[in-house]
Amino acid sequence: MIRKIQQDHARFKQIVRGRIRKNLRHYITRGEIIGKKDGKLVSIPLPQIDVPRFRFGARQQGGVGQGDGDPGTPLGGDPQGQGGGQAGDQPGEHILEVDISLDDLAQILGEELELPKIEPRGHKSLKTTRDRYTGVRRVGPESLRVFKRTFKQALKRQIAEGRYDPERPLVYPFREDRRYRSRKVAEEPESNAVIVYMMDVSGSMGFEQKEIVRIESFWIDTWLRSQYKAIDSVYIVHDVAAKEVDRHTFFHIRESGGTKISSAYALCDRVIDSRFNPSDWNIYLFHFSDGDNWGGDDTKRCMSLLREQLIPKANLFCYGQVKSAYGSGQFVKDLQEHLAGEEKVILSEIDGKDEIYDSIKAFLGKGK
Repeated sequence: MIRKIQQDHARFKQIVRGRIRKNLRHYITRGEIIGKKDGKLVSIPLPQIDVPRFRFGARQQGGVGQGDGDPGTPLGGDPQGQGGGQAGDQPGEHILEVDISLDDLAQILGEELELPKIEPRGHKSLKTTRDRYTGVRRVGPESLRVFKRTFKQALKRQIAEGRYDPERPLVYPFREDRRYRSRKVAEEPESNAVIVYMMDVSGSMGFEQKEIVRIESFWIDTWLRSQYKAIDSVYIVHDVAAKEVDRHTFFHIRESGGTKISSAYALCDRVIDSRFNPSDWNIYLFHFSDGDNWGGDDTKRCMSLLREQLIPKANLFCYGQVKSAYGSGQFVKDLQEHLAGEEKVILSEIDGKDEIYDSIKAFLGKGK
């Protein structure tokens, strides 16, 4: 039987989920919840949700409805108030921070953006070990005792000994009749994925552009990690040269220099070939830039690398062009011209934080 407190807690969780889903676009466009990520939980500020609580008054004041009073008289507490600060004429906003698991957040994201479940590719040749209770043995803890097996063994023994009376069908197990579940370590195939993030860190990519990339990559991570048992992440930054870095460096490196996009694609290809066999891994490639490139020859090399190397190996190649006052925005046009009709290629132009929501839906909406 479900206790009343469990019903109330479940109802409160439904209210919280509904409020988060209603304001999801707002949460996606703001980055403060990313800083409140703690392991598998994230704190989300929810306005205008009051937590019910009891407040007890002095006993000598009498019960509810007793004593004199006029319409509009405040109930409970000093009418003059005890709070500090200056008086105002606007109601206050009550903020409640609610911890929600990343799995629940991913589910809300999928429901609101109508994201299809991903069908993993590859041969699933990577193995993981799991404990399964598939056997039965004569010794073990009482918590694992199998009642039916124990009863059956005791019944067989009593019948064999001639001690079973159908008129008084009492079956009492001895110690040797007891049977217990035993576990065996089993190997199971498991789908794994790698996300390769590539970002232009040339002089035209400033703090605002990198903040958009940081926010969008958080939500991409959240969704993909809900679809796969294990996720590996690779971070590549580039100006005229590319290098692999850790996550912190990826989002905090200072911008400088020119842009040569092919350097990032060539490094990405080498990383895949050396560490992530496409037949075993689901590979997702995300590249963010302001659209500037060194020249036409380098753009041709980019198209060759994408068409002949990266796209055949990947589940998706997603290019997000972040608007910059100093960027030409030409590269997305080149991709549209040279890779038109490629099902694995998704392009998104992100003019500001308000367009992160639509960009995520474009990138993840195919379920690949």
